[in-house]
Amino acid sequence: MAITDRHATTLALAHALSAAERGLAVIPLSRTKLPALRSPHHAGAPHARAHDAPAPGAGAPRPAPPCHGECGRLGHGVYDASTDPRRIRELFAAAPWATGYGIACGLPPHHLIGVDLDTKSDVDASAALRELALRHLFTIPETVVVTTPSGGRHIWLAGPPDTVVPNSAGRLAPGIDIRGAGGYLVGPGSRTEHGVYSTVPGTAHLPPAPCPPALLRLLTPPPRAPHATPPPHTGTAAQQGHGLVQFVLAAHEGQRNTRLFWAACRAYENGLGDTLTPHLTAAALRIGLTPREAHATITSAARLTGHA
Repeated sequence: MAITDRHATTLALAHALSAAERGLAVIPLSRTKLPALRSPHHAGAPHARAHDAPAPGAGAPRPAPPCHGECGRLGHGVYDASTDPRRIRELFAAAPWATGYGIACGLPPHHLIGVDLDTKSDVDASAALRELALRHLFTIPETVVVTTPSGGRHIWLAGPPDTVVPNSAGRLAPGIDIRGAGGYLVGPGSRTEHGVYSTVPGTAHLPPAPCPPALLRLLTPPPRAPHATPPPHTGTAAQQGHGLVQFVLAAHEGQRNTRLFWAACRAYENGLGDTLTPHLTAAALRIGLTPREAHATITSAARLTGHA
């Protein structure tokens, strides 16, 4: 291993131990941001469990239940995450190529929720979050914010212990991914192929702030209800549909995806989704979105409202 890699591993371990002191469970990550330790149950892996192979004379084997570390070996991704310094050193000793660490979400005491604002597309995720905050009357409190090598941001929030926040990509709004139970965030100080993750000055020592209740409701949509026959489209419904289309047409650059997403959500919530989709798509094309972008945004709205 190169000296620089050894140095990066040493730094990653130091940062991981520091995070663990704050009650954050961690795992080692490779330069690709993936868990550094390979699953011991991967096809062809040595010492595979006995029930991974069919018994002599047996027919087709039943699929083995997923192992979340019950076998006692390392390599179960986020299920290896720990706050125990001895365990963390053991994980890093088994992965001397690790140059970063992941912080498991959804675990006590913080029940961490990560709001990942992406910058890999033409979507302004920060603007999308601000518009959601205005629409749903919440504010993001002062909390830990981590910058990514690509210019994105991870906002750390604490969730309630009795609520499971699922992972999602683009469901809340285009460009906004959520890291919840079973997911992890790349920890500050980690070095990846594209650079280093760092905390925004002044936020490093803040505790994860409680997630605003209005935002939490958006992150935990109710179970999908059986489809019901939509009511007849009265004049009021037609007027509402026209208003949503006009709302999209009035979008300025930087608002196009968020306005389309919001309008599509309202359309589906009011039983107008299928009827208005072609009109909202046409409006999106008029303001400069591509057919692919319009379709992706409307599909995200359908998923969020339980209609996809």
